[in-house]
Amino acid sequence: MLFQIKSYIKFLWHSKNEHAVHSPFVFNLITKCFYDSKPKPEYQLLKEYRKELLENKNTIEVIDFGAGSKVFKSNSREISKIARTAGISQKRAELLFRISNYFETDTILEIGTSLGLATAAISLGYKNAQITTLEGCPETSKIAQEQLEKFGLTNVEFVVSEFSSYLEKLNLSSKIQTKNFSLIYFDGNHQKQSTLDYFDLLLPTITNDTVWIFDDIHWSPGMDEAWEAIKKHPKVTVTIDTFQWGFVFFRYEQPKEHFTIRV
Repeated sequence: MLFQIKSYIKFLWHSKNEHAVHSPFVFNLITKCFYDSKPKPEYQLLKEYRKELLENKNTIEVIDFGAGSKVFKSNSREISKIARTAGISQKRAELLFRISNYFETDTILEIGTSLGLATAAISLGYKNAQITTLEGCPETSKIAQEQLEKFGLTNVEFVVSEFSSYLEKLNLSSKIQTKNFSLIYFDGNHQKQSTLDYFDLLLPTITNDTVWIFDDIHWSPGMDEAWEAIKKHPKVTVTIDTFQWGFVFFRYEQPKEHFTIRV
């Protein structure tokens, strides 16, 4: 917790708003997407989705392959508490909706379904999208699948797998035939080496328009180091640090530039 507080103070010191951005691509993204405050009817659906989960007092057995929880001491967890502590906030869900809508992301990979709060936001953002979402825990994935189907969000393929195993197979197949994703949302394993491994395994899937979002980039010293390594990668041209999320772009026409933006 102390590390996160120090990281946030550092972020506030270095962060800017749109007035300090001279890249047209990043300026338009910030003003037309990040800072879009117009109400959207889909936001109400996201609130209802969240509300149902927050009212669900059933308990499931969670298998956690990642860095573990700073809140839960047991793998037996109440669904409402998972939604409250592990799911993305309403504000972040709305931002994810806008990102999916802004870029019209049609092929999406989500690493870490959890209860599907982020999945729902991406799905609503661009309804022509085809989403593949990975979850290591069968019971968690089942709850998300039932919830998304209940809300009529059927453009999602659920894969229950340990992430590295799936991505290694995907990496192998991408060498035989091209498999591209317009958006990848990394929210499954908040550890330095795993994050960097996923980054390397998914590099063959990038295009010039690919958007990658890494969750909790300042969650720990290790994640902070992973984020710095990603920024320095030669194929990465533009990054945006919003403290909780790190955005990565591979646009060859853009000069290499890093932004720290308050959202």
